[in-house]
Amino acid sequence: MAMGHVILAEFFRDRQVPYFTDYVKAYTDLPFLVTLRPHEDGYVPDRFLTAADLPDGGSPHQTVLLDAATGEPVLPNGTLASRYSEAGQGRWNLDLGGVDPVLTLHGRHQDAVVVSLPRFDAGETEGGAAIRRGVPVIRLAGRLVTTVFDLLLAQYAVSRAGLPGEWPSGYDDAASPGTPAWQEAITAVPAAAAARIAREFARSAELSRGRSMIAMGAGTNHWFHSDQIYRTFFTLTMLCGCQGVNGGGWAHYVGQEKVRPLTGFQQVAFALDWQRPTRHMTGTSFFYLHTDQWRYESFGAAELASPLGRGLFRGRAFADTLAQASRMGWTPSHPAFDRNPLDLADEAARAGQSVPDYVVGELKAGRLGFAGEDPDNPANFPRVMTVWRANLLGSSGKGMEYFMRHLLGIDDAVRAAESPPPLRPAEVRWHETAPRAKLDLVTTMDFRMTSTCTYSDIVLPAATWYEKHDISSTDMHPFVHSFNPAIAPPWETRTDFDAFAAIAAQFSRLAAIHLGKRTDVMAVPLMHDSPDELAQPGGVVRDWKHGQCDPVPGVTMPRFAVIERDYAAVAEKMAALGPLAESAGTGVKGIAWKPAGAVRYLAHANGQARGGVADGRPALSRDIHLAEAILALSGTTNGEVAVQGWRALEERTGVQLADLAGERAGDRISFADTQVQPRAVITSPEWSGSETGGRRYSPFVVNVERKKPWHTLTGRMHFFLDHDWIAEYGEWLPAYRPPLDYARHFGPQGLGEAGRPEITVRYLTPHSKWSIHSEYQDNLHMLRLFRGGPVIWMSPADAGKIGVADNDWIEAFNRNGVVVCRAVVTHRMPEGTVYMYHAKDRHLMTPKSEVSGWHGGGDNSLTRLVIKPTHMIGGYGQLSYAFNYYGPTGNQRDEITVIRRRAQEVEF
Repeated sequence: MAMGHVILAEFFRDRQVPYFTDYVKAYTDLPFLVTLRPHEDGYVPDRFLTAADLPDGGSPHQTVLLDAATGEPVLPNGTLASRYSEAGQGRWNLDLGGVDPVLTLHGRHQDAVVVSLPRFDAGETEGGAAIRRGVPVIRLAGRLVTTVFDLLLAQYAVSRAGLPGEWPSGYDDAASPGTPAWQEAITAVPAAAAARIAREFARSAELSRGRSMIAMGAGTNHWFHSDQIYRTFFTLTMLCGCQGVNGGGWAHYVGQEKVRPLTGFQQVAFALDWQRPTRHMTGTSFFYLHTDQWRYESFGAAELASPLGRGLFRGRAFADTLAQASRMGWTPSHPAFDRNPLDLADEAARAGQSVPDYVVGELKAGRLGFAGEDPDNPANFPRVMTVWRANLLGSSGKGMEYFMRHLLGIDDAVRAAESPPPLRPAEVRWHETAPRAKLDLVTTMDFRMTSTCTYSDIVLPAATWYEKHDISSTDMHPFVHSFNPAIAPPWETRTDFDAFAAIAAQFSRLAAIHLGKRTDVMAVPLMHDSPDELAQPGGVVRDWKHGQCDPVPGVTMPRFAVIERDYAAVAEKMAALGPLAESAGTGVKGIAWKPAGAVRYLAHANGQARGGVADGRPALSRDIHLAEAILALSGTTNGEVAVQGWRALEERTGVQLADLAGERAGDRISFADTQVQPRAVITSPEWSGSETGGRRYSPFVVNVERKKPWHTLTGRMHFFLDHDWIAEYGEWLPAYRPPLDYARHFGPQGLGEAGRPEITVRYLTPHSKWSIHSEYQDNLHMLRLFRGGPVIWMSPADAGKIGVADNDWIEAFNRNGVVVCRAVVTHRMPEGTVYMYHAKDRHLMTPKSEVSGWHGGGDNSLTRLVIKPTHMIGGYGQLSYAFNYYGPTGNQRDEITVIRRRAQEVEF
């Protein structure tokens, strides 16, 4: 924030940089008008002014700006209002038609008023306090409005002549939030250094036209308020015109979790070629409920609310907000109902009603409930879990000991007390005795004996990268690679493809006896990149359960989709490309096309299935067939498909796009091509960058250079958010929010035994240090690189306080669990903070604990899940759910732990 303060003061207030000014007017929401709402003796930000607020009326999704030449309101192209409407066909673009947007009302304002804005570095709760700063305003259509830019200057403490409020006296004012001196007390970065880096970042961007970059890793995303950290990063890159510029913007290296040939991958991975939609779930929400971590909260959702809020979360637990978000259609929740969805469909048929009408009626009558409102009811347990190539119970599962207690029902080291009655949920049923062992069966498929495998009922040995055919690609690398077997899968191992095909064959055989053909009911959330984004205008929260609106599927609650399942034909369908690929079309990010040419190619290249439900369809009976389908159906690897996608987008935007793939329109990358050498991908609407002419990928290049809108409310990059829950937390704009104060919330967590000194420190778990990517920590070469087992890194000062020397055995423990490991004492660690690199399996040189009596746990034995309600918002513009796009993060970096030296004679 302090860097933003300097950039706004020196490059926007004190002098104007034409490149920066033109950029933010064209590509961000800074010129858009925001209404102000009275609050006490001043105002607070409210919502974007929309066409619906103007005398002539219009769409509540059409945001408004002022024309500098006339001073009149303008309804620009590119907003959400023109993305899905018939009138918006050919107008969903960022062409301003000669309009010069007003960036600030300062100098043309009718008045200046005091706005209360949040500050989170002070106050009695996590919600912080408020600071009062002035903004210029005008009255338009009976409403008091200002621009996002004017609010941003106030949020970043940049004063201007004639504006009332509390302003810093200069960069050296340490008492005023936003200044370089203020941040020094928090970060230890000297104020002068912060100011210098800000100037250099902005000046470099000015001279290079946006080529300043922030490179970051995954750690930022692991804090509870990671969204606010990200927004302050983006403030710098957007103000300096860096997004959509090669060499500029922000570069994330957070693992390789996305695939370049996205469209083809989605078709075959999610069976979209046979039936739509599919069930997807946010893992954080799922495990928060079903590992019962929600039962151990020591504060509620209102603790995080700003004093500027309206009390929306008063008396509500985090689990309550998850239940509300699920029933309002904002976020997926599976299992969805407290009744088998197959039975629901049968009941609706017997009642002579459509499934949506029947489900709504049952919900209103109270005879049907959402499973997330009673997760400890045995009817709602997740009974069977299959883990494929993930170390859920040794690496990725935050709150590991709660997994052990409630999912598996085995020994655990949880010391936390359950929430007292005043903090228990109001809308999620509390069972006095928490269940254990919810799972009946755990199956894991992996190529090494991970911690997850050791806790599984069935382990299926899998082939590695050098024993199978597969595709390798990420969103960060410009090539598609192939995996090719150097040897056949040894012993009893099978490739992923063969293992799942074998399971499908046996499942289908049994399903013919026990299931047959059934009708399934799915609760589908309001989806991003679909008209569902229009469902709840203005981000106004109206809960049908409390009578604030009617329950309308797809508007105020989830859509209820009906799918005919032929369970006995699962194996046949897996082995062939389904007809929906060309009849319903494929697509991504809100556009669709029918890849008939690609389907014909696959029938020729792979052959055709014979007999059964897939008769005559392109075969997917071998792993290389599946790889071929992924490549053929994706624009990044099939030029014909890329051109189809761009032309579909041209119809909506009215701007030229197909030429981006024109030079490679005749290219089709086959799996055999990738076996010869890695192949450069094709510019495709699946992604926002351009690799045309040999450029390297940089996100949002197409948006900037071709004026294609961002998929947001305004069609631009956003500084301002105006949803009710966002406002409740005071997060209209980027802001500094400290780590959660667990020391205050949970109190002392030490044992306080005489003669056993303890120290409480912040506990961070960076990415695995001694491994091959995220695997093979138990590889002998990796183990020999350092101490060979789990370690915690700590500062000499902290070690000295508890009598720990380098390589001593220590125990780290808190309410969540315990870790036993060796200490690495190093001057590289700051006092008060320790590291434990993640993903060291708990069976690798992990002794028994003095605290728990069991073997010490892994790095996530000391963490737990806490969900942030604003991450579950849906049904409103860009704040809508999509797979691998928007949902609660699995954060763990706000955690603290107690460390003490233990007996040096250990037992394994």
